[in-house]
Amino acid sequence: MLQPAAEPAAPPALPPPAVPPAVPPAGFTLRCTKLLLSPWSRLSLLVVVLASAATTMLVLEPQRLIGAGWPPQVSGGAAVVLFGVAYGLCTAAFVPRPLLNLAAGALFGSQAGLASAVAGTVLGAGIAFGLGRVLGQDALRPLLRGRALLAADGQLSRHGFRTMLAIRLFPGVPFAAANYCAAVSRMGWLPFLLATGLGSIPNTAAYVVAGSSASSPTSPAFLISMACIALPALGGAVVAWRKRHRLRGR
Repeated sequence: MLQPAAEPAAPPALPPPAVPPAVPPAGFTLRCTKLLLSPWSRLSLLVVVLASAATTMLVLEPQRLIGAGWPPQVSGGAAVVLFGVAYGLCTAAFVPRPLLNLAAGALFGSQAGLASAVAGTVLGAGIAFGLGRVLGQDALRPLLRGRALLAADGQLSRHGFRTMLAIRLFPGVPFAAANYCAAVSRMGWLPFLLATGLGSIPNTAAYVVAGSSASSPTSPAFLISMACIALPALGGAVVAWRKRHRLRGR
């Protein structure tokens, strides 16, 4: 007797296709992070930081060190190092360097005062350069327009060391303005700091020696230092006056 043929087995059920996980939309945190890291947000932060630092310096009045003297609790090499750090922070907050240079000479003498002042100059310039490069460069570079600005940017970007060295030697260029202009350019860190350190020595030394010998205003050291301050300043004023009249004539 014939047996009925067995029905073929049903094929195994295939697993359902994998569904790719849904990509969550950008959240509020991500949008806030992008906004805070945008070039204009960083530039706004730079303005707030600089304004706060300048206000703090106006309240603290660090120039009082010239008359009040250094705190007696700190002396020796530690005082020289601490003054250099304070010098750098003050210059980054727009405190005039001549006042700090005079204070360095009056407090520590010519040699130690000069070392502390030059170190503070490089530190302050480095702080300003770093703030400008990180917080301001991306927002300000697209705004460079005009032949003069583009020429200055190209000079700093291509010949950074010698250009900054000449700027530091020339007494008429504001210290803070040079720092932030260099930060917006493509100038490197090392050429900027080396040119700042070398180029700031002559003018800084004149003020430091004047501060250290201010108690004897008729001494040769004081008179020579005052001449070294006055003559470059006069020469810078004459050069600026002549260039201004040439531009007017054009």
